[in-house]
Amino acid sequence: MIRKLFGRWGIICGLAVCGWLVAGCQSDEHQFTELPGYGTPAGGTGTAGGPPNPESLVIKKGFALRVTFSDMPVPLQPMDVTVREDGKITLLQNHDFVAEGKTRAALAQDIHGFYVPNYYPAMTVAVDFPVNSQFYIVGGEVKQPGRQVYLGPIHVVGAIKSAGDFNDFANHRNVKLTRADGRKVTINVNKALEDSSLDPEVFPGDVIHVYRRGPFW
Repeated sequence: MIRKLFGRWGIICGLAVCGWLVAGCQSDEHQFTELPGYGTPAGGTGTAGGPPNPESLVIKKGFALRVTFSDMPVPLQPMDVTVREDGKITLLQNHDFVAEGKTRAALAQDIHGFYVPNYYPAMTVAVDFPVNSQFYIVGGEVKQPGRQVYLGPIHVVGAIKSAGDFNDFANHRNVKLTRADGRKVTINVNKALEDSSLDPEVFPGDVIHVYRRGPFW
């Protein structure tokens, strides 16, 4: 009787330990600290093989924009503005435009519609992101998590190094890259170091998250 009882408890304890081990090997995604204008995009289920379409990117608070006016009676210098906390920017005639939630093309259309023909008979408007004003984010188990200035072509391994490299708790085999348009892919950095084709390029607006490794690996 006692032997059977201990046998049953042994099985139950064994199953509990196995369940704990499996749970420990699975990494829960840590939430990123919200940075001005940057965050994990929602949606998207495709792969992240290529760059996001810049025309589809939605402007957010904190974004730096360069607005260029052409075909004007008097040439004007481009205006560099930052989307304020109220989601707006201020341009010519001290007029405010709502920029948050719009694409660059939609914002340019709004600006053109306000000034032409009310203030100017003709005008061409272009909205761009200034050089060195674009960022990607590296979060999770790295030494210096946060946003990094996009200075030019860089891949996931290099982006992790730009954030101080992995910390002691990092799972090198479980790194998630989320594109600005929502596409996601998981990277095994150990394999990427051996095969550069497994090391995707990082683009402005991308988010990299390094997961924590389990208790026994």
